[in-house]
Amino acid sequence: MNRGIAIGLTAYVLWGLSPIFWRLGQGSSVDILTFRVLSTFLLLAAIQIVRDRATAARAALAVPGVKRAMLVSAVLLSSNWLGFIWAVNSDRVLEASLGYFLNPLVSVVLGVTVLGEHLRRGQWVAIVIAAAGVAWLSVDLGSLPWISLFLAVTFALYGLIRKTAPVESLDGLSIEVAVMVPIGIVAMVVLTAGGDGVHAVDGVPGWIWVAGAGLMTSTPLLLFAFAARQIPLWTVGVLQYITPTLQFLLGVLAYDEDWSGGQVAGYSIIWFGLIVFAAEGVARVRRMRGSEATEPAI
Repeated sequence: MNRGIAIGLTAYVLWGLSPIFWRLGQGSSVDILTFRVLSTFLLLAAIQIVRDRATAARAALAVPGVKRAMLVSAVLLSSNWLGFIWAVNSDRVLEASLGYFLNPLVSVVLGVTVLGEHLRRGQWVAIVIAAAGVAWLSVDLGSLPWISLFLAVTFALYGLIRKTAPVESLDGLSIEVAVMVPIGIVAMVVLTAGGDGVHAVDGVPGWIWVAGAGLMTSTPLLLFAFAARQIPLWTVGVLQYITPTLQFLLGVLAYDEDWSGGQVAGYSIIWFGLIVFAAEGVARVRRMRGSEATEPAI
């Protein structure tokens, strides 16, 4: 197996199995998010010191508009983390997985509406099919799958901001987490005063989990950043579906979440749309490669 693919696969598997880790967290969803932010900040700060990236981070922040972009992306990322943690610990892993299945399609829609990109026919077909699946699920559930849509939209918006902000991946995450830290410290003080926060951590195993929160957040991201430079973008696009697939399987097989006939139909429609979306992308890459191979040498 290609080394880049193996590393990318590892990143997506870690993300896919992450509900197991976040369900072990102690306290409320806000407690868990706060521990995640503070632990991740300490780990990333250590990595950045070793890499001697402080100058590069300051240079990136000096670019006009970057500070505002990083503030917005920090709000979106922390909101997405909180929504995911809440879903995982509220027995809604299936709904969380649906959000990350939908995320690539939402990103495409944002590309059209915000960046002025043009959709190909196959992409339009995929989006219409997926929208029909969401409508089916909404009718079956009696309401919109709001947590799924929240996760899909916040992460797609986050991706849009990061796409347009000229900041390296790890530097950007370090800045975003640093933005979250002051709020995290205040939240920890308030929660602890109310009997949660630090008081929610039960002994040595709890503190080991807190330390691991930074690793669980940073490790797959570092692996992904490396893999993305080694393998084609279309391969990354196909691999990304491993994460929600594993989350879906955890919800059904490990956590015994409700899986009724109506949901089977709704998810199946959405998956069909995703298959159309992925197949169209792969076919386009192959056509482009074929046309390049047949061009006459100059």
